Amino acid sequence: MTSPLFHLLRRLSRALGLETADTFPPGHQHARTRWDAAYFDIASDVPPDEIERRICDAIVNTPLVFAHIVNPTPRMQRALFGLAEQRLRLGHQREAAQLAALLIKAYGSPDIVEAMPGLRAVIAAGTHLDATERITAVLDFLGQAQAPFDVIEMNMATPK
Repeated sequence: MTSPLFHLLRRLSRALGLETADTFPPGHQHARTRWDAAYFDIASDVPPDEIERRICDAIVNTPLVFAHIVNPTPRMQRALFGLAEQRLRLGHQREAAQLAALLIKAYGSPDIVEAMPGLRAVIAAGTHLDATERITAVLDFLGQAQAPFDVIEMNMATPK
């Protein structure tokens, strides 16, 4: 059991940005999303939208860091989709397969929010297949998707 003073000091430390964040703030819509703070140096006082943007940038720059995220947000997943699609277009099937394997692993969590309708079903339908067949099924599904993955997302909040 932690003391109230320790709890207060922890909240103060987080609010001042003295800690490295490894999750969104309590009450955030993606509060179940976690990441290994060793791979994402994000101060705890950074706003949630900026946290998500920084993590997406990290995924674009170093896609394998996706493996260090639990319950990635749909935006994080779309960053990986775009990379997989790009790798396929350039003929880098092995790299695309690595990214698809990361998606399959991420979808092992029942708490992940599905970024592309039908992806969870494709992954679940392949549980009886070997790894190569599962990866191929996911890549085929991503290749058949109609929406582009490299869409720029905008914050639609009204100006203050």
